[in-house]
Amino acid sequence: MHHDHGIVFIVLSYAVAALAAWTALDLFQRIQDRDGRDRLPWLAVASLAMGGGVWSMHFIAMLGFDPGAPVRYAPGLTILSFLLAVAGTASAFSAASRAQLGPVRLPLAATAMGLAIALMHYVGMAAMRTAAAVDWKPGLVALSVAISIAASGAALWAAGRRTSVIWRTGAAATLGVAVVGMHYTGMAALVLEPTSAAAPVDGMAPPLAIAIGIAAVTMLILLLALGASIADQRSRLLDVIEAGGVGYWEVSLKDHTIRLSERARALFDLPQGQATYPFDNPPWLRSENVGERSASLKRALAGEAPYDVEFRIGDGDRWVQAHGSLVRSRSGRPLKLAGVIRDVTDRRRAFADLEASERRQKLLINELNHRVKNTLATIQSIAALTARKAASTEDFARQFQARLIALSETHNLLTARGWEQATLDELLAKEMRPWSAEQFRLEGAEVMLDAPQALAMGMVIHELATNAAKHGALSIDGGAVEVRWSGPDEAGLYALDWTEQGGPTVSPPTRSGFGSRLISTSVKGDLHGEATLDYAPEGLKVRMLFRTAPPRG
Repeated sequence: MHHDHGIVFIVLSYAVAALAAWTALDLFQRIQDRDGRDRLPWLAVASLAMGGGVWSMHFIAMLGFDPGAPVRYAPGLTILSFLLAVAGTASAFSAASRAQLGPVRLPLAATAMGLAIALMHYVGMAAMRTAAAVDWKPGLVALSVAISIAASGAALWAAGRRTSVIWRTGAAATLGVAVVGMHYTGMAALVLEPTSAAAPVDGMAPPLAIAIGIAAVTMLILLLALGASIADQRSRLLDVIEAGGVGYWEVSLKDHTIRLSERARALFDLPQGQATYPFDNPPWLRSENVGERSASLKRALAGEAPYDVEFRIGDGDRWVQAHGSLVRSRSGRPLKLAGVIRDVTDRRRAFADLEASERRQKLLINELNHRVKNTLATIQSIAALTARKAASTEDFARQFQARLIALSETHNLLTARGWEQATLDELLAKEMRPWSAEQFRLEGAEVMLDAPQALAMGMVIHELATNAAKHGALSIDGGAVEVRWSGPDEAGLYALDWTEQGGPTVSPPTRSGFGSRLISTSVKGDLHGEATLDYAPEGLKVRMLFRTAPPRG
């Protein structure tokens, strides 16, 4: 018995099959991205899309089938064929998305899906009622089942790959050809023998109208499924962005409004309940940021560079960064400007701290160079003046070494305090340490000296102690040194009195020596004061007036 297929029905069936394949490829990604019960809704949607799409393709193609006699379909078997397609696709998608099934999951799922589709086809054929006896060509039946399994395997393999839109379009078109090819191979296996019985067709609508209606409803369902998939993908992306502490924003080029996500509103300290804001003058924009924002927006809207601006929020102690770019359609038409916003206050503070640290490091290096030069100059002066008064090389070495040790002791004190300052009583206690407690007495409040002053005071105290040990009160048993200091007075001067007693009789020197010159210059220079030496017969008396931490330079 001769039978034929209308070209319009072939085109409609292929369009439905290709769209169903595209939708299934997209929805399968939603299944793979979820675990547990979260997979079930998307598994159901994907199964309805693929199974329902294949069934619609089959039914539309059958409506275009003309066996030369009136045709109707048994409702029960027709519904059963639909359920078989959906159930087979669901089991296949479920198996293909389970990694624990190992390497057998794809062949197993492809076989289950291919058999279900083939069974759907032949149950749907069995639902056909016409004035002819139905028979089959076994070879073509087997070939159609093989095509169905191969097409299912290709669909599941393609669904498991995360590829570009162009690749997915080609895969959906190829799968549409395979599914349609399977159907028409099965139809080629059909053999009809005319009989005397006739199938009633009263009240049926024209096949083309039914096919167009089914195709339209199926495509609408598939498009809604795709819309749900896109909305879910956007929602998940926004959830990930929000979870990372980053807000999302987009600028509509149509109405020039800015839409903010909940996290973005929180970063801008904006109240809840409002989602869109004016583009030209948003409430978070400060006057000092207008110029930079306008320039960056101009470049971004022209497609020349990404939009990237950092600006202060609120009272100025918080910083945020807005970064985005122009979104275009596939044809290149600008659609919107979209991007993210994040809090960069910590980064700004880190950069500010780093700059301050670099400035401090440069200052410390310059200060170190200054101090090294001063120390070397001091050592050079000590060496020169000691050499003038030394009676021999051994005498020079002994005196020079003692003075270097005194300088080193002061350096140790300053090092312990980070080369910032030292106290007067520390310097005195350090120098008087070799003598017993009965031979010296220190009395006065704490006086802080900065590094240059501490070095100068340390050398002065060393010279006084050395002189007392050689010629004065500390040179004999029973002698003692009393040091008192006070201040500051109204002029900011501190007074220090060094008094020796119980030592040998003192007579004034005939000429000024190194010690007296060092004391005078040190007190006058770094200590910004003056020193008076009184060589009284009962013991040397020294009075020093000095200021602490004067402005340098």
